[in-house]
Amino acid sequence: MYKLVLILFCLLLGTTAFSQEKFIPQESKELPKSLKTNRDVRDSISDRSSKKVVKNEKANIKDYLIISRENDSIQLDTTLSIYKEYKFNYLRKDDFALLPFSNMGQTYNTLTKDFNSNALQPSFGAQAKHFNYMEMADINYYHVPTPLTELLYKTGFEQGHLLDAFFTVNTTKQFNFSIAFKGMRSLGKYVHVLSSSGNFRFTTNYKTKNKRYVARAHIVIQNILNQENGGLSDEDILNFESGDEEFLDRPIFDPIFQDAENNLECRRFYFDHSYILKEKDSLNSNKIAVGNVLSLEDKYYQFKQATTNSYFGDAFISSKIFDKVALETFYAEFNARYSNKTLGAFKVNAGYTNYNYGYNSVVVLNNQRITNRLLGSVVSFGGTYEKTIGEFALKGDIGLNLTGDLQGNFLNAQASYSINEDMDVSANLNSNSKAPDFNFQLFQSDYLNYNWENNFKNQNTKQLAFELNSKKFGTLQIDYNSLNNYVYFTKDDSVDGGGVKPFQFDETVNYLRAKLSNEFSYRNFALNNTVLFQEVMDGEDVFNMPQIVTRHSLYYTNEFFKKALFLQTGVTFSYFSSYYMNRYDPLLAEFYVQNTTEIGDFPRIDFFINAKIRQTRLFLKAEHLNSYFTGYNFYSAPNYPYRDFIVRFGIVWNFFL
Repeated sequence: MYKLVLILFCLLLGTTAFSQEKFIPQESKELPKSLKTNRDVRDSISDRSSKKVVKNEKANIKDYLIISRENDSIQLDTTLSIYKEYKFNYLRKDDFALLPFSNMGQTYNTLTKDFNSNALQPSFGAQAKHFNYMEMADINYYHVPTPLTELLYKTGFEQGHLLDAFFTVNTTKQFNFSIAFKGMRSLGKYVHVLSSSGNFRFTTNYKTKNKRYVARAHIVIQNILNQENGGLSDEDILNFESGDEEFLDRPIFDPIFQDAENNLECRRFYFDHSYILKEKDSLNSNKIAVGNVLSLEDKYYQFKQATTNSYFGDAFISSKIFDKVALETFYAEFNARYSNKTLGAFKVNAGYTNYNYGYNSVVVLNNQRITNRLLGSVVSFGGTYEKTIGEFALKGDIGLNLTGDLQGNFLNAQASYSINEDMDVSANLNSNSKAPDFNFQLFQSDYLNYNWENNFKNQNTKQLAFELNSKKFGTLQIDYNSLNNYVYFTKDDSVDGGGVKPFQFDETVNYLRAKLSNEFSYRNFALNNTVLFQEVMDGEDVFNMPQIVTRHSLYYTNEFFKKALFLQTGVTFSYFSSYYMNRYDPLLAEFYVQNTTEIGDFPRIDFFINAKIRQTRLFLKAEHLNSYFTGYNFYSAPNYPYRDFIVRFGIVWNFFL
């Protein structure tokens, strides 16, 4: 079946691929409203034609469009703002609530969690490997009047580099394709923490001249590899925190082990097309379209270790540990859309999912047989409704697994209202029920304590969220979350040698978040603030989050040399309060709950100088410059130190041919 679908996909891809039915240019969401009004001055291409930048004199920045999977379009943004500073990292997105490990390309500890979800099926697992993993929603499509290239480069840690190269072109107004590769390799400051990753993506989209048939497709191939060392031993933690000069040379530390690595690989083929059966005109407001989606994804996770280590307990064998699990998923969807000027827009879809998760052999442990496969298929139904009435907008989504081996459903309802030009509000209700991730249900390993087969109940989440946006005062977001049948990993002290295992909480976890983001400016100075307050009211033993997470950037911007150089420089202060931070398990590539060691309450201060010259942005940062004088008690997870002071630089360069 896999080969048949792959052949079919390639044939379809060779003849056509998908764009949206229309482009809706809008301001980039990452820019503050105060900067949007002056965006054309800051961008590389203004509304006026530019002979110096592009050969096509009719092209302007508003013609370069980035299209999401949901058909939302934004203009290409080559400005330099504080939000570009926040996004200039390995993930290429704002990592405000993520705490990176010591080396670029390692995992992140999460300082908050969003339970808004429309998922119907369980995820693969190995969540610690998925921060740099590009899901279907992370793949964009493009429409450009001239060929566009973007190159990103950033230094790493000890013989480390990050390079992200991207190219897209419209061969005609109807057909576009893009090709990109993000590659990273970094040795790291500590022993045996090398990171290496590659994210290849190819996209294409097509529409007929009458725009009635539209199609798009992408191919993504990803590889994320990490050497694992288990962190520092408890004895070395004392040496690390002492700050003695001899221990500032980090390779002097002997980690818990030096012979393990884990790896996540994936291939995904995606195809989406639709046809408008009846199009609205000046006399008829009705519009009907039908569509089809095909997706095939094959991914595997493996853990290798040369010799066994007591850190994981006893093992079946004494050397050459090799754990590998794979997941193949095929998804097909048929959908129909109807829009009416009076009634609004409706969409219904019927989906079929076939999954194959597991291992190549059965395990018998303590006279219990642990299966090697979770096989099944699911037929699902979904619907969407959207309607705008003046300044009031409504949107609703529903999904339900009708038949098959997995139960699941979701409901998402959103209402927003624009009070005036300065302020708008929105409210969102989300309810989700789905099976726990596959590695909660089934896991096998050469280590005895890492073998289980569970029949957990569906995890149920409910979230009620409010958001207030104001140009003057910033953005306030509040959400309340209720979790039932919450599943989590933690140490199982009832077995010899310990071992991390999954458990299900039979009570309710209640979780409140409030986040305020704003910026104050005076002349060329600005203070950008983000403050997050969290409270776990029930379930503190199984769900831990810091009460306070905050980030403040004080910076200066100005133009020099007859506006040829745009300069941005300042300092960023980050902090989170002390709490029982989750530990990291490199065998599972998961974080697990612990309630013995508190981590946090240490500041991080970065100094940055960024500049923009035409379509080139330069970034220079002194990271964690306070590490030498505020104490060596900084960790990304228990036994895993955070980064020392380091100076790194990088560049983002756009070419408009």
